[in-house]
Amino acid sequence: MVNPAIKERSLVILKPDAIQRSLMGEIIKRVERVGLKFVAMKLTVLDEETLWKHYNKDDAWFEKKGGNIVREMEERGMTIEKPAIEYGKDILRHLINFMTSGPVLAMIVEGNGATGIVAKIVGGTEPLTADIGTIRADYTIDSYALSGIDGRAVRNLVHCSENPPEAEREIALWFKENEIIKYRLVQDAILYDVNLDGILE
Repeated sequence: MVNPAIKERSLVILKPDAIQRSLMGEIIKRVERVGLKFVAMKLTVLDEETLWKHYNKDDAWFEKKGGNIVREMEERGMTIEKPAIEYGKDILRHLINFMTSGPVLAMIVEGNGATGIVAKIVGGTEPLTADIGTIRADYTIDSYALSGIDGRAVRNLVHCSENPPEAEREIALWFKENEIIKYRLVQDAILYDVNLDGILE
């Protein structure tokens, strides 16, 4: 019987900036070399309606984030032009505008601790403060401050699921079950088999 832990999946989306900067191969290599297996992959243009479902935020989230923005604006002496909730929704509007601006590479990776491992490789959401050695720290220098001044989403190259339940929900939005391939890699034996029987002749 296969241990279900080794079948954990994560959704990974290489965003338009990763595609435009020709970083697909580099990012795929970094995910693949830890031993995670790609079980689905497609180059596509995302649609706005599904992205709102994908990000799955409610009014409480918009109100909280918008409240933070309003407080920052007040501290800077800026004019507040709309309710806090609308500033919160602007965060997603900017992100969705960015995510629909060009092709993305959507992928499903599978393996033990897939969501946590991918998140560790990708790094913190803000490239400027992400840990050295992560994809976001190594390949871009964008920041919340700069994207805020420009009125756009932060360009951080990669989306990845935060936890297994979120991954399954996101995967169902972007992939049909028949697009996910079940197969075994030779390296699976080294990574997961209890005994390494059969290596020596």
